[in-house]
Amino acid sequence: MIMDERTEFCDGTALNTGGAGSYLVGDVYDTGGDGWNIADGLYLVILVDTTATSGGSATGQFHLVSDAQAAIAADGSATYHFSTDAIAVADLSAGVRVCAVRLPAGEYERYVGILQTTGTAAFTAGAIDAFLTPDISQWKAFADAPAAAIV
Repeated sequence: MIMDERTEFCDGTALNTGGAGSYLVGDVYDTGGDGWNIADGLYLVILVDTTATSGGSATGQFHLVSDAQAAIAADGSATYHFSTDAIAVADLSAGVRVCAVRLPAGEYERYVGILQTTGTAAFTAGAIDAFLTPDISQWKAFADAPAAAIV
């Protein structure tokens, strides 16, 4: 994957531990405000950097959003471009790829960022990486086939 520091929202950034609600996580990308279609050929990748934990049964949902202000609103007024499903804390283990999706086309507001929506209970630990990239790694290793299966 090609990574660029300027299009990186989070790099081992801690999940918000404030309880149920929505929170801005990491940095915000400034498109420059010229109406540039940021989605042109880019992918959003979110990875779990540090295993998430919770004193209860927390769920996490992640959203790619844009807003006219750098302090992207977490009250639902930002423009939502992509959202993951709610993910149980047990499924947010280090190394898990939460998503790797091509960004939807359309006009993005000037500032783009990641919102975390926590449901049910607060996270007590966990961290994510989130970034935009023009290519995603789809390579995956598989175990060797048994010798009898090779024809």
